[in-house]
Amino acid sequence: MPVNAVETARSAAESGRFSRQFSRWLDRRIPPARSVTLDQRRIFIFPSLPGLFFFVLLLLILLTAINYQNNMAYAVAFLLATLFVVSILHTYANLAGLTLHALSATPAFPGQRSEFRLRLQRSGKAAHYALRLSWPQGSDSVVSLADRESCEVALYVPVGNRGWHNPGRLLLESRYPLGLLRCWTWLDLDLQALVYPRPLPTTAPPGGDGGRPEGNARETAGSDDFHGFRSYRPGDSLRQVHWKAVARGHSLQSKVYAAYASRTAWLDWEAFPGIATEQRLSYLCYWALALEKRGEDYGLTLPGVDIAPASGEAHQDRVLAALALYQHGAAAS
Repeated sequence: MPVNAVETARSAAESGRFSRQFSRWLDRRIPPARSVTLDQRRIFIFPSLPGLFFFVLLLLILLTAINYQNNMAYAVAFLLATLFVVSILHTYANLAGLTLHALSATPAFPGQRSEFRLRLQRSGKAAHYALRLSWPQGSDSVVSLADRESCEVALYVPVGNRGWHNPGRLLLESRYPLGLLRCWTWLDLDLQALVYPRPLPTTAPPGGDGGRPEGNARETAGSDDFHGFRSYRPGDSLRQVHWKAVARGHSLQSKVYAAYASRTAWLDWEAFPGIATEQRLSYLCYWALALEKRGEDYGLTLPGVDIAPASGEAHQDRVLAALALYQHGAAAS
């Protein structure tokens, strides 16, 4: 193996080891929680790039004042140093006391973005300005809490494979008021989004009741769909009597009209033998969406899971959740 490749692999291993150690330290210092109030233990502060240049300039002015014994240079150096110290206090105070609450995460399909909703709340009358929130690889948002007690923020994060998607730690940072320092925190708000299987179309639904495409026929008064004949019953309308058969000498018969009941489909795991698990789930997901769009009742049968036929948004969410969590923990029952 070339020397450069060995050095690259060693550097990557050391970087990965450092990241794991830092993550463990961060988990101990700022453990996962649905609601977090920022205090000294949870806030980090360090000079920004403009702040580093400012600090270097301050040192140059101070060295110049010492070298030339210039009182004006001393005054400028001490004034800038005081400004830097005061900026530290105000930058820290801009995050201190702020409370973040995890609200909700919308389900999504692989490749889509899930909406994560948070609420920021201030304590007392302290104002908070230019707060930037973001998740890795997700959108960001900048808000201020000056004339309101709290506000809700929606952030969008791309999701991966089916199951629960954890967006990682939320970055909250601010450079207010002068931009000389960066004050930030990394928060695990214990908020996850449910990722449904990727829908894949198939040629026909897995199964259904009735031997006809329309479903099961049932006798319905007032329907115009002719279904057949039956023996005359007292009370039948004379308009339903089959008079032509009576003229031929047959017994009294009544015409029967019927309507077809809506089809009830079963999304059955066993309807796709020999197909891989993820592909089966994708087929079932596709037909759950298709049948819901048609307004038909449908049920779901998975190993260990049975959901009775129904329709509607709540039923669809229950079925998709069961597909998403199959072999990923407790599924909807």
